[in-house]
This record gives sequence, C-alpha cells and structure tokens, in this order.
Amino acid sequence: MATAAFEEIAETFDFLDDWEDRYRHVIEMGKTMPPLDDAFKVDATRVDGCASQVWLVAGPDDDVFHVRGDSDAMIVKGLVAILAALYDGVPVTDVARIDAHAELARLGLSDHLSAQRSNGVRAMVDRIRTVAAVQG
Repeated sequence: MATAAFEEIAETFDFLDDWEDRYRHVIEMGKTMPPLDDAFKVDATRVDGCASQVWLVAGPDDDVFHVRGDSDAMIVKGLVAILAALYDGVPVTDVARIDAHAELARLGLSDHLSAQRSNGVRAMVDRIRTVAAVQG
C-alpha cells in the first residue's frame, strides 16, 4: 500500500542503474522539497535518534495525514522527502497499515544506508506512526 508519489519514486529507482545515481536522486528530492519554516524547527518537532538535525511536522487534517520535514543534511532531507511521499495524503487510519520497512526495501535503501542513517529513518517512521496513533 503506497501512494502514487511513492510509486513514482520506486519507478525512478528501478530506472536508475547504480547507487551513485540513486543517491543523487535522493539528494535532489531533498533540494526540491519545500523548506520547513524556522518556527517549526523546535525541540517538539525534532526527531531524536538521528545523527543529523531532523524536524518532522506531521498530523491529520480532516482525517488525511500530512507530513512535512527538514534536515540540515541533504541526503537526510531526501530521506524525509521519501517518507513524506510514502505517508502524506493517506487516510490517518491507513498510516499504521503502511509497512515502511518493506516499502523502503523496495528501493533498496536498507542495503545502502549506514547503520546510523537506518536508525534515523526508523526514528522518523516511529515518530510518524506515533503521531498518527495519538491524533488519529
């Protein structure tokens, strides 16, 4: 169960031959993602467990879940963009049904991220799922 935006990312990853191209694509996604307003870059939105600074603003609006975020590291900002593509716009009740690990494995990310970055992605997914459970 993935959004059209995430499916588009998966198709692009299938098209790209090597991991250098895929990393560049992740970085480009981070660069094109709208920046998070500094007013949201506070402790309450900061994700613990990430080596880089990461802020996520997530929550429902009329039963639809939304995710926005930012990071001080370009590759991580791209990972935030991927998670936003996976979760943004889905019904709040569907957030818990999304198997982020399996969806990200389709991209091969679990095999090509450092342990520290993998832990950061897991922390971001945990934050998203927790917010959806509390606010949904």
